[in-house]
Amino acid sequence: MTDHTPISPDQVPSDEELVLKVIPMPSDCNANGDIFGGWLMAQVDLAGSVLPYRHSRSRMVTVAVKELLFLLPVKLGDLLSFYAKVTRVGRTSVTVKVNVYAERFSNQGKFYKVTEATLSYVAIDDNGQPKVITPQ
Repeated sequence: MTDHTPISPDQVPSDEELVLKVIPMPSDCNANGDIFGGWLMAQVDLAGSVLPYRHSRSRMVTVAVKELLFLLPVKLGDLLSFYAKVTRVGRTSVTVKVNVYAERFSNQGKFYKVTEATLSYVAIDDNGQPKVITPQ
């Protein structure tokens, strides 16, 4: 979905879970009036960490951002919805796909896919060492 065509909320893939909603603030803007990519990356990391915790029930750390694509600019006033799904559960790691949709202030009710990312998280013990994920 990189053709920038807006979709309605009911068109978001049903295998993705809404894990975060946020509105960027003026302090999150760069000199062009768009939202900083770094701010958006941090939000993607937060959203991506929700589902792995359910698998590990322990501390998780981000070990890789395998892909992060900025498809469209995020504007001040956009309502961002972060959808995630687990794509792989390993012995100590969980890989998650995160898709970010913007509901534009000027075009409410339509979602524009603005970012997609793939991240990997590793379960760790109290000493910061990798920990085996036991099935729940």
